[in-house]
Amino acid sequence: MTEAYIVDAVRTPIGKKNGGLSGVHPADLGAHVIKAVVERTGIDPADVDDVVFGCVDAIGGQAGNIARTSWLAAGYPQHVPGVTVDRQCGSSQQALHFGAQAILSDTADLIIAGGVQNMSQIPISAAMIVGQQYGFDTPFGGSKGWTERYGDDEVSQFKGAEMIAEKWDLSREELEKWALQSHERAKAAIAEGRFDNEIVPLGDSTVDEGPRETSLEKMASLQSLVEGGRLTAAVASQISDGASAVLLASDEAVKKYGLKPRARIHHLSARGDDPIYMLTAPIPATQYALEKAGLTIDDIDLIEINEAFAPVVLAWIKEIGADPSKVNVNGGAIALGHPLGATGTKLMATLLNELERTGGRYGLLTICEGGGTANVTIIERV
Repeated sequence: MTEAYIVDAVRTPIGKKNGGLSGVHPADLGAHVIKAVVERTGIDPADVDDVVFGCVDAIGGQAGNIARTSWLAAGYPQHVPGVTVDRQCGSSQQALHFGAQAILSDTADLIIAGGVQNMSQIPISAAMIVGQQYGFDTPFGGSKGWTERYGDDEVSQFKGAEMIAEKWDLSREELEKWALQSHERAKAAIAEGRFDNEIVPLGDSTVDEGPRETSLEKMASLQSLVEGGRLTAAVASQISDGASAVLLASDEAVKKYGLKPRARIHHLSARGDDPIYMLTAPIPATQYALEKAGLTIDDIDLIEINEAFAPVVLAWIKEIGADPSKVNVNGGAIALGHPLGATGTKLMATLLNELERTGGRYGLLTICEGGGTANVTIIERV
């Protein structure tokens, strides 16, 4: 049976809004990580079968198939194609899935998968804002089928996160404690150099810019997003800029090009849930993935679940029964940021390096996504 291996995984430092990466064209962000993974692995770029990248709000500098543009901006051969994926916040994780599936199906041997997002240049939901000039106020309004099924309910990640906090009875204090821990873990990871092997500096940007000095007292002083609500900006992911990439290879490519795999793709899948709650899909997706993989959550050594909002992670921990000490051990998006299209393979780079540092065997990655879907990837360190 053909295997799909991760040979290497890299990322830029994550820039905060209007920070060190804000002026970099998205294609150049993407080209930077593509060149890094090519140079670090020593592959001939002419041997790459495809480039699969994630990106959300693909307008302006992110339009025109950013995977292909990034590859060409890197100066690499024109015969290598590229394709851009939008599965919202899980876009580059899905890019990894598509790349791995191509290898597992024996239709490709060498794939670069990743993602890019410059949220300073192209704000979140920019594509919808542009759509207003064409008469669309939301992606759903005006759809007879959608309205018949879901009514006129607000479809919003903020509403979904608030609903999750209420349904799972997560207090504001619990959410803020998790957020504080995210910052503390991230700052410790940076100080200890845990990200050094995955980060490829870009210009003067050498370190993640998101972690900040905060406290429970500071968080408690913030106004909630809705009156009487439990969510504040302190328990939400940060607007960020960045790019990430992984090199995927088949058994044949590993032997042919003398590559040294770092992990094997053990399982990949995706599942959906209520699109109004929007952010709960990691729960059924993880349950499904573990069953298909023949594993329990106790078999998993390390977990990365995207911290879109603190209640997403805490509700998932409650339902799955995961050990919190295994979850986002180096901090999450609350502290480190969430460059939408790049986050999936960014988190994979972190998961891979931490598995190696700690000697763990299995790592699990899951991300909640707009539309109420979630991807799950389980890797095995080799």
